[in-house]
Amino acid sequence: MSIQVTIPPMGESITSGILSRWHVQDGAVVAKGQILFELETDKITSEGTAEVGGKIQLKAKEGDEVQIGQLVATIDESVAAPVIAAETKPAAPVAAASSGGNAALSPAVRRIAEETGINPASLPGSGKDGRVTKGDMLCANTAPAAPIASPTITKTAPCTPCGERTSRRKMTPLRRKIAERLVQAQHTTASLTTFNEVDLSAVMAFREKYQEAFVKKYGMKLGFMSFFTKAVVHALQAVPALNAQVEGDEIVQNNYYDIGVAVGTEKGLVVPVVRSADSQSFAEIEQQIGQYAKKAREGKITLDDLQGGVFTISNGGIYGSMLSTPILNAPQCGILGMHSIQERPMAIKGQVVIRPMMFLALTYDHRLVDGKEAVTFLIKVKEAIEDPARLLFSI
Repeated sequence: MSIQVTIPPMGESITSGILSRWHVQDGAVVAKGQILFELETDKITSEGTAEVGGKIQLKAKEGDEVQIGQLVATIDESVAAPVIAAETKPAAPVAAASSGGNAALSPAVRRIAEETGINPASLPGSGKDGRVTKGDMLCANTAPAAPIASPTITKTAPCTPCGERTSRRKMTPLRRKIAERLVQAQHTTASLTTFNEVDLSAVMAFREKYQEAFVKKYGMKLGFMSFFTKAVVHALQAVPALNAQVEGDEIVQNNYYDIGVAVGTEKGLVVPVVRSADSQSFAEIEQQIGQYAKKAREGKITLDDLQGGVFTISNGGIYGSMLSTPILNAPQCGILGMHSIQERPMAIKGQVVIRPMMFLALTYDHRLVDGKEAVTFLIKVKEAIEDPARLLFSI
């Protein structure tokens, strides 16, 4: 009996994805619960597992765009491993003839060889370990049958192998969605950015004083993000205009404080949400952010992790950014950009002293937020960071 393997539902807003990787080979015997494939959508990357054990036959290739509910494989659970009949497929004539010391040929090379009749074994491979590349095949296919005599021969530098100067690939669903949202934010909001700078001396002294005890009690370090998350909540409570969004011709005022924290991954930027940050302790915020970062790196972020934020914090400083203008995370009307900490000479009470300083950038939707409110918000964040005790007394 064959069991169908289909793409499972991922949420109402997700209708398709890219089958980015198979973890099993066609014809292999899989065990129940074994990971079969990875599916990359415009929001998350998820894994598909085997509901039963048996012999699997793949019905879709890596890189295919698949719809929710689409059949991608079947598993014959009636076939036991010792009696699986080997599938006999006619060997590709090119593959047999192309051993010539080259590594396994790519699908693109085999396809071009079948279409043109060019034997890859006859070509000097320009790829790694002498591998014949798609570019080599294209060059061979377009090369003239015989050289044309010329009265004058000019020596030139050897040309770059065909196909290696540029490459082309489809945008992943996640990157495509990021692009759409960024363009949408630029086209549908009246974005404006205002700046300030903050002295990190107090926070750094606070961390140094309590770091050892914090690690001993909670098993993790006290970072900067918990301070900034609390400072943003403090500022949102003082300036509620930043905790709102536009829906049609209405203003929706949010009365809760779910703060998005941008996390960079190899596949793009995701913004998981710290829930009820106003009622969370520093340790709880650090724990949530740490868990989100781990899940993002492993590609296990879920839709629930990303939905419902009212304001976003983006820390470009971890990459060395000194100053930037962050783009709104629609439909939110505010985003705070953090940047790298740099020691700079500052005038303090008539004296020049060296302080660890950071530039802050607040991008806001000018349709909802006036300049006075934006500046007030940044000042509230600055005051809370430069005097963390304000967070304890909400002043």
